[in-house]
Amino acid sequence: MTKVLHVITGLASGGAERQLATLLPHLPEDCEVVCLTEGGLVGERIRAEGFRVHDLRMPSNRDVASLMALVRLIRDGGFDVVHTHLYRAHLYGRLAARMAGVRAIVATEHSLGRTKIEGKPKDLLGVRALYRASERMGRVTIAVSQTVADYLRAWRIDRVEVIENGIDAREFRFDAEARTLVRKMLGLDAEAFVIGGVGRLDPDKHFEVLIQAVSRIAGAILLLVGAGPDRARLQRMAADLLPGRAHFAGDVGGGVLEIRDLLSAMDVFASPSPSETFGLAPLEAVACGLPAVYADSPALDGLSGLGARAARVPSRPDAFALAIRDAARLRPVDRSAPPGTLERYGVAEQAAHISDLYREVLLAQ
Repeated sequence: MTKVLHVITGLASGGAERQLATLLPHLPEDCEVVCLTEGGLVGERIRAEGFRVHDLRMPSNRDVASLMALVRLIRDGGFDVVHTHLYRAHLYGRLAARMAGVRAIVATEHSLGRTKIEGKPKDLLGVRALYRASERMGRVTIAVSQTVADYLRAWRIDRVEVIENGIDAREFRFDAEARTLVRKMLGLDAEAFVIGGVGRLDPDKHFEVLIQAVSRIAGAILLLVGAGPDRARLQRMAADLLPGRAHFAGDVGGGVLEIRDLLSAMDVFASPSPSETFGLAPLEAVACGLPAVYADSPALDGLSGLGARAARVPSRPDAFALAIRDAARLRPVDRSAPPGTLERYGVAEQAAHISDLYREVLLAQ
């Protein structure tokens, strides 16, 4: 059986990390995962699924010892394919694979946006030069959306295959009991109007727009799910604009609560990020039967048949407040069955395409 090592920068609860955890059980290859930096809830979830996870715990970007440890891991593990995810993993994973004698190298680009890649200015000379140099060591880069593919080609990276992210819609199916439980845990009335967001609490996600928008809707409750460096600032803003009406759930998944449980407790989902490369969180919200208001989401833009249940608006408080009020009228609909159009993003089909790509790069050696 083909052995594949997935190399990822970290395994905290981000979109790329959760996407890897969703994908792994559907790949027919013998897969292991190595995390360059910190582990986290997603790492625990992957281990719980029965996959081996290695933590290198790199202390810095210039840690040669960790690079050599990765080389030994690839060589000693007898891996046929190395598949990298996220910027630092692309740089170290491709180099380590070549040093270990593995030439079947695949990368998935999750985070190359309009102006940044993982928080770094994407046109910063060093960032782009390192990315392009490491790309030459690999065979192909998977773009998670056509938008990402266009950005890659603008960087003169031509060995690109578009394989969109996938979800298991059943994983996010609305759960009435979870809705009741979460609202009880948060001290919320059953009839409270809850507006939610999910994502890394990072300035690039623009959650301050959502806080300002909710402050304009009388009696509305804000529920933010995720962790990140912007949490303290957002909590201060919420304490000022939404006293007693904002809840920060932190990272979830792998414990008592899953993201599906928090989504079930919401009435409207909102994503104010203006530069998403795919938009996994809005897609998961739609799978949970929620109306979604979003600033940017190639995933939802690629779906038809959602009608008023998905509204794209500018990332401004006034626009979001207006769209959320409109979405509030959609609350009585049945949330138990996700839209059939979500079949486009079925994770089993995504896994089949990636497995085919592994075979192609192995044959090309």
